[in-house]
Amino acid sequence: MSSPASPPDVRQRLRALPSVERLAQALARSLAADAAPARHTPAEQRAAAREAIARLRAELRQQPATEATPADLLARGLDLARQRLAAQPGLIPVINATGVILHTNLGRAPLAKAALDALLAVGQGYSNLEYDLSAGERSRRDRHSEAHWQALLGCEAALVVNNCAAAVWLVLDTLARGQTALISRGELVEIGGGFRIPDIMAKSGVRLCEVGTTNRTRLSDYEAALTNAPDVRLIVRVHPSNFRLLGFTERPSLAALAALARQHNLLLFEDVGSGLLADLAGCGLDDEPSPVRSLAEGADVVTFSADKLLGGPQAGIIAGRQALIARLRQNPLLRVLRADKLTYAALEATLRLYRTGQTDAIPVLAMIRQSPADLDRRARRLARSIRRQIPPGSATVTLEAGQSVIGGGCAPHVQLPTTLICLSPRHLAAEELAAHLRCGTPPIVARIVRNNIVCDPRTVLPAQERDLVAGIVRSLA
Repeated sequence: MSSPASPPDVRQRLRALPSVERLAQALARSLAADAAPARHTPAEQRAAAREAIARLRAELRQQPATEATPADLLARGLDLARQRLAAQPGLIPVINATGVILHTNLGRAPLAKAALDALLAVGQGYSNLEYDLSAGERSRRDRHSEAHWQALLGCEAALVVNNCAAAVWLVLDTLARGQTALISRGELVEIGGGFRIPDIMAKSGVRLCEVGTTNRTRLSDYEAALTNAPDVRLIVRVHPSNFRLLGFTERPSLAALAALARQHNLLLFEDVGSGLLADLAGCGLDDEPSPVRSLAEGADVVTFSADKLLGGPQAGIIAGRQALIARLRQNPLLRVLRADKLTYAALEATLRLYRTGQTDAIPVLAMIRQSPADLDRRARRLARSIRRQIPPGSATVTLEAGQSVIGGGCAPHVQLPTTLICLSPRHLAAEELAAHLRCGTPPIVARIVRNNIVCDPRTVLPAQERDLVAGIVRSLA
């Protein structure tokens, strides 16, 4: 009886594994040949190849009798790498080290812990989204936040849609379709993503009547337009969110426009933009409009975003007179624009923080209110940690006075003092180091200034500090 064949030499089999670089190249060719190639960065492809090689190595050690040629191992590695890329989520958390607080490309306002808890509680099961538990019948979904809006804004009623652009469109379409709206030439603004007020007014079926000039519009300009355009229904006022006109400028107060609207039986609609509810005058935001003030000064309806200075989830808020909000609710296209249960959960939790005086628990407000001394202490602590851990001679780490900005089209003139951490790499260009940081886990998005990588601690959440240091150390290694 012959003896059983001895198992193949595991070490020899391991030597037959393809290199990470060879597998990454094969993966790139394979992805490019797909009918609809997915977009993965070279760093993501190399990471998938590296993980596939590690899994192959573990398989060979656990099953030493397995027969496989180098070609078989390459094919198996390619399959594992593609599986890894397919399983990788597209939307992932990142560390915002740019110092731009409301960074639109990075998702604007981070949510408060109370909002995250509400998302989990409501999202993991069923909820009373459109169900009245006491009456046992169907109800409106926006009732969950309306009492908060009434208390915080002093409005009669409010409505939530999926973003502020939708809110503006719904107001115009419902209240003035087929009629004329007056607007100052200085307020025909364009905000991010090519969103232009004149375009959205045209899409809503409202005829636009421009009054005044770019820099100066008087109440008499509105009065003259009323004489020439008898079918005017709305006076529209738009906050120029992402720019400021300085110098020889003029525009009537909102209270004066409200009096004119009442005199001619018109409606006054203001888009205030950022949704500021907290007192941030001490931080330089004294001229940022507030929906509370707009309603108090006579606006019939106001719109604003929930994911900017309010610090909540993406949503557009419409607040104002009860009769007008009731008309908006009857618009058949409201269903196209409505917010979902997760938005309501996060929004209601955020509003509750305002009503209970816990605004420091809202990350956006906490970031804006951070003192220069506190930011300097954080920057120095992080810089010491980075210097201790990076490879010797890989980079120079210094501190520099700088400015953070609000972002999100809010208060473009406001610069908040901060202390910046400056990384000057010795063996990499700043663009290369920035790319390494962006492709790390978690990704780190920083700024490049004078061939230095600049990190602003203001927008780095305290829980992310350790990951920030580890990511910088890995990238420089």
